[in-house]
Amino acid sequence: MAEQCLIAHISDPHIKADGRLSYRRVDTANALRQAVSTLNQLSPQPDLVLISGDLVDFGQPQEYVTFKRLLEDLRLPVYLIPGNHDNRDHLRASFPEHRYLFQHAEVVQWVVDDFPVRIIGLDSSVPGAPHGELSQASLDWLDATLVTRPDLPTLVMLHHHPFVSGIDHMDRQPLREAHRLAEVLTRHSQVERVICGHLHRTIQACVGGTLAISCPGLSHQVSLDLTPNGPSSFQLEPPGYLLHQWSSINGMVTHQGFIKHYPGPFPFFDTNGLID
Repeated sequence: MAEQCLIAHISDPHIKADGRLSYRRVDTANALRQAVSTLNQLSPQPDLVLISGDLVDFGQPQEYVTFKRLLEDLRLPVYLIPGNHDNRDHLRASFPEHRYLFQHAEVVQWVVDDFPVRIIGLDSSVPGAPHGELSQASLDWLDATLVTRPDLPTLVMLHHHPFVSGIDHMDRQPLREAHRLAEVLTRHSQVERVICGHLHRTIQACVGGTLAISCPGLSHQVSLDLTPNGPSSFQLEPPGYLLHQWSSINGMVTHQGFIKHYPGPFPFFDTNGLID
């Protein structure tokens, strides 16, 4: 039997205290509620859920209370990293039972070896700033951690995108000096994916010899505008999630699913063959 691991990935919940609307329009609390329901109904069930930052909107303790309450119905193990809208101290204070969050004192970076795929979380948040950074100490830790298990397929998660998306206003707040992360990844062929959030869209790029992919937003998507100096805006397009499916035979394959229910499934064929 092949080893397998199914990893659900959501991002950017942007929860406000007591379910207040974001931008006076976006019901982020209900979006997370629907996401939890969708993930709970997946078959086969994922082995774990990853949430790649911007868990709440302003990093306030009461926002984490609301966020945690909304996650209570999730029947799957969940692993978190902060984004630029988060506060790492308030995050850790709200989730003391998530012991992996405390592996390092200064930043929320961690490694979990409980699954067939090794999961590494990096903290790219910079307090008070929208862009991301990884310190030399974090990059050295990542390099040393990857050295210890070169045989184990690995997924690396951070919040900020380590590539140029082409969306101008988002590319002014990416992971800065992303080439330094790419240099580390180039030395470790077991890294199957680098996953991130921040972009509120599914975008793929090659980084350090592996595939980097951003997760769609749970409630609102950044507008797909590739014009230079395009405006900062969002769309109420369908929210989504990613499923990273790994097997020892086929490696890693990533699927995108949608949170809202759409008609189907419908068969392509009936007893007479192709339906036409």
